[in-house]
Amino acid sequence: MSRVSRTATLAWVKQGYTDGTRRLASRWIGGLARTRVTPNALTAAGVTLCAAAAVLVWFGDHNQWLVYWLAAIVFVVGSILDILDGALARFGDNATPFGAFLDSISDRVSEGFVLTAVALVFSRHGNEVALTFAVAAIAGSFLVSYARAKAELLGLRGDVGIGSRAERVVVITAGLVFAPWGGLQWAIYFLAVTAWLTVLQRILHVRSELHSGGIDGFEKR
Repeated sequence: MSRVSRTATLAWVKQGYTDGTRRLASRWIGGLARTRVTPNALTAAGVTLCAAAAVLVWFGDHNQWLVYWLAAIVFVVGSILDILDGALARFGDNATPFGAFLDSISDRVSEGFVLTAVALVFSRHGNEVALTFAVAAIAGSFLVSYARAKAELLGLRGDVGIGSRAERVVVITAGLVFAPWGGLQWAIYFLAVTAWLTVLQRILHVRSELHSGGIDGFEKR
């Protein structure tokens, strides 16, 4: 399969997953909007559940089947709430700049909790290679979001690449599900590589867009 074909296939999978998630969210939003649940409440609940999932990961060695699978379920539910909070705000026309800012921060915090717990587990097991990749995955996932924010600040599209938030949630969840068979470290390897690849994709995309628009100047910090 050529590079173009692989890129097209990944883009198709990503678009299908994104569209499916949006359709699922739209089915739930109507019901939520009729309740007194607020977007900020969903944000707080999502962060809390992801923090709980991180605690479960730390105790995963006590009963891998039960604890890791429970951590996967709790993490998925928390991540879904992180998706629904923004959708609920837009549905009820309650979206605010601060709400969007808080939503973005909560996503990073939620993911950071779980990845940090995974890194600590690797450290406890003396798996230095997996620990290194876990740290790289944390840094890469944060940079993916930072690259998007900076691109959109320039008025450009910043959501290109294969390793956005939704895809990272899927990879982490899969790693937790297959943790009893040693799959967690392989999920982290994949996550780290795709995160940094996405950072590179977004850098090249912004560079291309700026050059095509005749803007060659770059701000140095």
